[in-house]
Amino acid sequence: MKIVSLKIDDSVFGETERILAVMKKPRNRYINDAIEYYNKHQKRVILEKKLLKESELVKKNSLDVLQEFEDLGYED
Repeated sequence: MKIVSLKIDDSVFGETERILAVMKKPRNRYINDAIEYYNKHQKRVILEKKLLKESELVKKNSLDVLQEFEDLGYED
């Protein structure tokens, strides 16, 4: 495990402490779980952006191929 020192906004810290009191969960575990959840979320966001970019490339390529077929007279 790594030790990390961080500054947390007073309001976020207060809310976290209130939640922890109800959950009876150690602060360290709660913060680790929160970071793990946020990392998973960010990976999905990154993947979504990558897929959208690649989808646009495929779309453009498909339209180019379709245009070539139309230019050659291959229509349904």
